[in-house]
Amino acid sequence: MTDKVYNVLFLCTGNSARSVLGEAIMNKLGDGRFRAYSAGSQPKGEVHPMALSVLSNLGFDTAGMRSKSWDEFAAPDAPRFDFIFTVCDNAAGETCPVWIGHPLTAHWGIEDPAAVEGEGQRDAFLQALRYLQNRIALFLALPLASLDDMATRQHLKEIGKSEGASAKAGTSE
Repeated sequence: MTDKVYNVLFLCTGNSARSVLGEAIMNKLGDGRFRAYSAGSQPKGEVHPMALSVLSNLGFDTAGMRSKSWDEFAAPDAPRFDFIFTVCDNAAGETCPVWIGHPLTAHWGIEDPAAVEGEGQRDAFLQALRYLQNRIALFLALPLASLDDMATRQHLKEIGKSEGASAKAGTSE
């Protein structure tokens, strides 16, 4: 058994909803084996209030959550990532910074719950959280220490195609 802690970055354009959900879920379910972060290419500047509400109501830690640029994580003193997951189709198509260490990447796109307004918004956030929680659980079940990069990439791609996948989910990065 390894004591390695894997660093994971969830990316979305605005870093206000899906990527923040991914960060919170991974930090809770990763149980100290994983340290998650989130960022956006064009951060909105604040986390969506419904994301914070849903996470808080379900017992996820939201302390210190903020909408931030991926530039923070491209700096020399930033954490070195083992895995990077894009969770929105826009971010998957953008030119990302060059990540130190060449982390494994996958697109786990889901529809934007913040695009739903009014009465159905909470349900949209809960559904997005469920889809991400299912994908993260599948990821955490992988025997990472015994898989080579090619096999891991294939598993990550398949996870991206699971329930709730957006149109571009599961495509190669």
